[in-house]
Amino acid sequence: MDVLPNQTIYISNVFEKLKKEETKRLIYALFGRFGRILDIVVMRGERLRGQAWVVYTDVGAATEALRAMQDFPFYGKPLRLSFAKGKSEAVARLEFGTKKSKKDRKAAKDAAEGAAANGAAGNAARAAPAAPAPPRAAEDAGEPNETLFVQNLPEATTSEMLSMLFSQYTGFVEVRMVHAKPGIAFVDFQNESQSAVALSGLNGFRVVPDRPMQVTFAKR
Repeated sequence: MDVLPNQTIYISNVFEKLKKEETKRLIYALFGRFGRILDIVVMRGERLRGQAWVVYTDVGAATEALRAMQDFPFYGKPLRLSFAKGKSEAVARLEFGTKKSKKDRKAAKDAAEGAAANGAAGNAARAAPAAPAPPRAAEDAGEPNETLFVQNLPEATTSEMLSMLFSQYTGFVEVRMVHAKPGIAFVDFQNESQSAVALSGLNGFRVVPDRPMQVTFAKR
């Protein structure tokens, strides 16, 4: 029987050689643009490696993410996406609210355990709940050219993380980190029209909840 659309996406074929927290950050960076995320779960057990779950607040966001990110190349491996078979603990918490009777808490716990048994996340480290800021018109973006200047990045940001984000846009060439100055980077595209589209889409995007990226055209 086909699984009905729901708030939780199941991801398989995830690259396994990254640390768990790094994988979660990358998944948040890739999937956060589709809507508010409640949880991200990355499994490391012997039989659960290469699997993850992304839990949204609504089905629409999950559906959009599944369609857009199906077969997305994650470290050279295409991500395989489907709707999860059961209700996640995060969704159970959302539906029952933060104040629950003993009976409600048990129902939420049972729902979470059932989700884990059916391939959806049971227990999860909480992902940052803030949604990415919507793209803004860059009034002071500078003179258009093929290179973007990215600032206000967390110090833990890597070139791989930025490449995952910007490579979604046509014409992406490379990311150039400035190691002497953590928090900034340059991103090259083939032409200024392509870089302008990426700027519009990612200016204000939050790699982490409290740090919106500032994207402008690089000064020439």
